[in-house]
Amino acid sequence: MRPTARSVGAVLLAPLQRGLRRWTRSMSLRVVVSTLVVGIGTVALLGAYVSTAVRDGLVDERVESVLAESARDAATAQERADTTTAANPADLQRFVYDLITELSGLGGESRGLVMVRSPDNTSTVPLTVGESTTGLRTVITTDMREAVRDGVPQPWQFVELPTSGDPGVVVGSQLNIPVAGPYELYFVYPLSDEAATLALIQRVLAIGAVVLVGLVVAMTWFVTAQAVRPVRHAARVASRLAEGRLSERMTVRGHDEMATLAQTFNEMAESLQRQITRMEHLSRLQRRFVSDVSHELRTPLTTIRMASDVLHDARGDFAPHVARSAELLSTQLDRFEALLSDLLEISRIDAGAAQLEFEENDLADVVRDEVEAVAPIAQDMGVQLRLYVAPGPHTASFDRPRVGRIIRNLLSNAIEHCQGTPVDIAVRSNRRGTAVVVRDYGLGLTPHQVDRVFDRFWRADSARARTMGGTGLGLSIAREDAVLHDGTLEVWGSPGQGASFRLLLPRTSEGLGRNAPLALVLREREFEKVGPQVTLQQGLHAFGDDRDAGVKA
Repeated sequence: MRPTARSVGAVLLAPLQRGLRRWTRSMSLRVVVSTLVVGIGTVALLGAYVSTAVRDGLVDERVESVLAESARDAATAQERADTTTAANPADLQRFVYDLITELSGLGGESRGLVMVRSPDNTSTVPLTVGESTTGLRTVITTDMREAVRDGVPQPWQFVELPTSGDPGVVVGSQLNIPVAGPYELYFVYPLSDEAATLALIQRVLAIGAVVLVGLVVAMTWFVTAQAVRPVRHAARVASRLAEGRLSERMTVRGHDEMATLAQTFNEMAESLQRQITRMEHLSRLQRRFVSDVSHELRTPLTTIRMASDVLHDARGDFAPHVARSAELLSTQLDRFEALLSDLLEISRIDAGAAQLEFEENDLADVVRDEVEAVAPIAQDMGVQLRLYVAPGPHTASFDRPRVGRIIRNLLSNAIEHCQGTPVDIAVRSNRRGTAVVVRDYGLGLTPHQVDRVFDRFWRADSARARTMGGTGLGLSIAREDAVLHDGTLEVWGSPGQGASFRLLLPRTSEGLGRNAPLALVLREREFEKVGPQVTLQQGLHAFGDDRDAGVKA
């Protein structure tokens, strides 16, 4: 299988992402890298400046020496030409040989000579002239020859020597030989010694720069480690404190600022430990009190229930107001029993004693069962329930009674506050999670109410009568049940636009992931994109043989 451009890009981006994470998480790395970059930049600029200054100094000094030497030798050559007694071609040729030999001795073996006939020479006396080293004539440029013919005093130019490739300097001059006419004389000086000196200086500068940068990085790392090490230790201790290990403390060494920080941190940790221990003790007492009271109320409640049932069964023989009182007594006892059950459940959850029985279930089946259970109540209140189930399995491992209770609480809450508008329920799953969204279009919630909707005993409108009972603990228990399943229960609301609750449950040990199967806020027309709508007839579900696929409305 050939790799795609996306996979290749992901492979290339992975090291960059890891480096970026390391960069953002390590202060030492940022300080050392920043110091390294600044140090290298500074040393590079300083080295470039020093190297340039040394090079210019060496070259300028060498050029001045070359110009002085070539001027002297050119004057000597012209003086020899002016005083020569040679008049015939043979004597003139011998004179040229002797002159070149003399000039070569004056300049040493390193200096080269090139002598060429000037294009303006009209003499009929032929002289054999040339170069001291083969191929040296190629360094004489056209511009150089034109400058010599134009009479420019001591024209010179940087060149590259053909044999060694080293840099050099060419100085030109004009030589007038009696009878033979004008010739051009060029002195070629190599700059190999200066280049070697400059290379040595650059190597020394490079070695010094590497050593200097290394020392700066080492010093920076050492100083940064001294400053960062206590901070890292404090971060580790703070992390352990956050995990509940309240006895963790920092080690106090010396009397400097870090020691003061460690001492202050330890005092803060001790204060937090005392406060948390005190709060845990009070919380245990509160949970025990609630549990004990709930259990203790069971016995008298049972007696009162028996008496209430007798009165309720005989209410036909009572006066109307007495019969009504018997009915109210029975209704409030039902609510009282539900409250006691919720209080006991909250106590078990707070104490960490909640027992869950995980098994593979289809969440869509649970939702269908709960919709079926509340459908008669919804019909009596004139509320239409619309269920949308996406194709495919929605299986996950969860405690069916607890998840059923979550769905039941969400449906009851939506029916209670939808003000006669439809209630939409959607079920969809992906590889890592399965989701249920319950959406109504009634009263809605303000931002403040959204923040408190899961608080215990809190109601959006305490003065409003509830037609379906309720203890004020249903949504609190529902969220706790979702958390026990490593899932989430989220809410959205807007005044006049309704409210939406989303339950997410994981399907694998990898967790929920980033992409939820359903959005928290779905518009009314978006539910039809989830899957086929299951038809509810006269408040009862009509699944029949279409339980898995649903029946289109």
